[in-house]
Amino acid sequence: MESIETYRTFLRGDLWGRWSALERDQAKGVPAPPAQKPCPDDAARIDLVAPSELTVGAMPLIEAIRRRKSRRRFSSAPLSLEELSFLLWATQGLREGAERMRTVPSAGGRHPFETYLSVHRVEGLEPGLYRYLPSDHQLCFLRDAPGLPAQVTEGCNGQTFAGESAVVFIWTAIPYRTEWRYSIISHKMIAIDAGHLCQNLYLACESIGAGTCGIGAYNHTKMDAIVDVDSQEEFVVYVAPVGKIE
Repeated sequence: MESIETYRTFLRGDLWGRWSALERDQAKGVPAPPAQKPCPDDAARIDLVAPSELTVGAMPLIEAIRRRKSRRRFSSAPLSLEELSFLLWATQGLREGAERMRTVPSAGGRHPFETYLSVHRVEGLEPGLYRYLPSDHQLCFLRDAPGLPAQVTEGCNGQTFAGESAVVFIWTAIPYRTEWRYSIISHKMIAIDAGHLCQNLYLACESIGAGTCGIGAYNHTKMDAIVDVDSQEEFVVYVAPVGKIE
């Protein structure tokens, strides 16, 4: 009960006064952490369809909102590379002409997330694990993994639709990106930002005849192991399988 009450106290904003009195790294003049993890030097990079050249996703917003729902049944059809490019741009891409401003809001423009992809059926892409590079609008190919769909299903506590999807978005948080500015209230900001992120995916999916379902009930240890993060400085915070719908 103590932990629940601590959380409720936090949600009421009682920490705000303590936060404003802290000497935060930003105020100390500490350089901001990088906004994007680098792609390993020996990893292949795949160019995505540029945002200015996208021809998908033109459904009126009002119709996408009407259709939006969690979807757990997908067809066997693959996503096209253009459709995946659109979904990545819609969730973490850069706004035209901006160096840091993205297509989703984030507290203080900190954008603490990295987007990993378990690719199962995407035209032109070898199945395996990838990471999105927002600043370059490219994919970084991390590894071939023939058993990845089964691993993702297991990591999602046996939710089979995860492994049956065309691609699984696996978002990690690097908390220091937000802590650099917000210190002890960062976990609140990160949680709010995750909602912004996934809602954009829901709407973007509906606009291309695809669907998604955000998963919070996953095994943290197993999902962190799939994307090879340390569970301290970076850890999985949200999972969203995506597939075409009938």
